[in-house]
Amino acid sequence: MAPNENLTAVLYGIEDLRLENQSIPEINDDQVLLEIDCVGICGSDVHYLVHGRIGDFIVKKPMIIGHEASGIVAKLGKNVSTLKVGDRVAIEPGVSCRLCEFCKGGKYNLCPEMAFCATPPFDGNLRRFYAHAADFCFKLPDHVTMEEGALLEPLSVGVHACRRADVTLGDQLLILGAGPIGLVTLIIAKEMGATKVIVTDLIQGRLDVAKELGADYTLLITKEDSEETLVKKVHALLEGDAPNKTVDCSGAEATIRLGLMATKSGGVLVIVGCGSPEVKLPLIGALTREVDIRGVFRYANDYSAALAMVSSGKAAVKRLVTHHFDISETSDAFEASRNGTDGAIKVMIHCQPRNKNNLKPF
Repeated sequence: MAPNENLTAVLYGIEDLRLENQSIPEINDDQVLLEIDCVGICGSDVHYLVHGRIGDFIVKKPMIIGHEASGIVAKLGKNVSTLKVGDRVAIEPGVSCRLCEFCKGGKYNLCPEMAFCATPPFDGNLRRFYAHAADFCFKLPDHVTMEEGALLEPLSVGVHACRRADVTLGDQLLILGAGPIGLVTLIIAKEMGATKVIVTDLIQGRLDVAKELGADYTLLITKEDSEETLVKKVHALLEGDAPNKTVDCSGAEATIRLGLMATKSGGVLVIVGCGSPEVKLPLIGALTREVDIRGVFRYANDYSAALAMVSSGKAAVKRLVTHHFDISETSDAFEASRNGTDGAIKVMIHCQPRNKNNLKPF
C-alpha cells in the first residue's frame, strides 16, 4: 500500500479543513489496522471547525477530524485474537488507560489518560486507513450496515444519558433538542419504558422526525416565548403534570434553565449538551425542590447495548442519516451539516464506495 492511498481530513485551524494524503499508520501488538468505511459528522466536529475549541480542548496543531466511524479489519497486531482480517467493525473512539481507578471502577470515560478521536491533542479517524485498539472495536453482525455501525457512537451517548437519568417504566420524559443526540435519546428512552416523551426544538422539521421516531408530543420553541410560558406549555402537554426526567441535549443556557424549571420536584435533569463553560441558572428553586442535576461525558460500557439495540431492530437509527458524501467531498459534507442543508440531521462521509461493505443496501 502506497503512502498516498491514505486520504485524510485534517483540521489546521478555524475554518481551515484540508484533504491530504498521509502515510498508512503502523500498528502495535494490541491494535488493528482498519480500512475506514464511513464516518458521521458530529456537532463537535463542526464546533472545532468553526470555533477551534470546545471548552478546554483547543486545536493547537493540525488535527485529523472525525470520530463516528466503522471499518474493515485490514491487518492484525500479533496479540489480537478476537478479530480477523475482513471483519466489519464499529469503532468506539475513546481508548482509556485501563489501569487507573476510573477504568478499574467501570467509569473509563473519566480516565485522565483517555485518548479520544478528534479531541485535541488526539487525531480522529476521517481517513482511509486508521489504527485502533482491537478491544475497542465491535464486530458487526452480517445484517447490520456500516452506516449503522458508525451510528453506534451517537447512539451510545443516548444509552448513557438514559442510564444516567435512570429512565424506567412509566417515566414522563422531556428531551430538549431534536438534533442527532436528542433523537437517539428518544429512541432509547422509549425502549427503556418511558411512557410519555416530549421533544422540543427550534426547527419544526426536526420535530417531525422526532414524531416519526416515537415522540408522544413535540413542542416548537420560539424566541418570543418566555421561560414561564414554555414551562406552562410543557406541563399542559402532560395535562398539568410535569416530566419527572429531563435530558438536555442542547447545552444552551436557555434549555438548561427550562429543564430545571419544568422538571417535577424530586426529579432528575441530565445535561448532555456542552455549551458555554459558565451559565446563569435558577439553582435555588431546583435545590429546594430536590431536582437532581447529573452530567454526561460521552459513555462507558454502552457500545454493546447500542449494538444490541440496532441488531435487534429496536433502534431505528437509519432515519437519522439524511445526506451522503464521498471523502473527496468533505468540505461540502461539513457545509451541509453546519447549515442544516435540506433538513440535514446526520451527514455520512464514505471513505469507500457506498454499500461496498454492506451485505444488504443501506
